[in-house]
Amino acid sequence: MQAKSETRTLEEFIDDHFGKRGRPKREKFEQGYEAFKLGAMLQEARLKKGLTQEQLAERCGTNKEYISKRTM
Repeated sequence: MQAKSETRTLEEFIDDHFGKRGRPKREKFEQGYEAFKLGAMLQEARLKKGLTQEQLAERCGTNKEYISKRTM
């Protein structure tokens, strides 16, 4: 006999683990996720342009360590 599978949406999964939107735990999760997405987009754009972290940092007026912490 096969076990009944409960398929849930991603939103339902997140609600179960972090609470509904507006709750402190959920807001902390959402902020972290947005930072992760920004870092991923930054890395993708940097690689597409063929830049090293050091080159990007120089163009942004910051240092390599700052770029490294914000990307994967």
